Amino acid sequence: MDDVRQLVVAGAAAPWEGEEGRKQQRLGVMNACSLARNFLAAGVEVVVADMLTPETSGLYRQELPGCLIVHMTVELAEARRRAATRKVWLTDQEFRMLHAADTTNPPDADHRIQVDTLDLQHQTEKVASLWVARR
Repeated sequence: MDDVRQLVVAGAAAPWEGEEGRKQQRLGVMNACSLARNFLAAGVEVVVADMLTPETSGLYRQELPGCLIVHMTVELAEARRRAATRKVWLTDQEFRMLHAADTTNPPDADHRIQVDTLDLQHQTEKVASLWVARR
C-alpha cells in the first residue's frame, strides 16, 4: 500500500493529516482494490499489506468481497526494534500515535496474529496456513 499511496506526489497527505489525508487514504485503498480485482480476474492470488483502520478494513471488505483480513500485531518495543532496521519515514510521535491507534481501535479482522516472536518467514507461513484453511 505504501507504493500505491506514494503515487501521490504533489499535495500528498498522510492519513492522520486531516480530511485530505483520510481522503487520500481511502483513495489508496480503492486503487489497491482495483489492482487486486484485475489480478484476481487474471487468476493471480493477491496479498495487500496495509496499516488497517476500522474504516479501511470496511472498505476492503466492501471492495473485495470474501477477502481474508489478518491483523498482525506487535508490541511497541518490538515495532521500534524492527523499524530501526530500515529507513523510517515517520516521526517518533507519528510512530507512537499509529501504534496506539492500532491497539486501542483495532480494525475488523478475520484473524489476529501476535508477531513479536515471529520472523518474516514464520509470519508468512502463519498467514499462508490461514489462507489455505479458508478455502
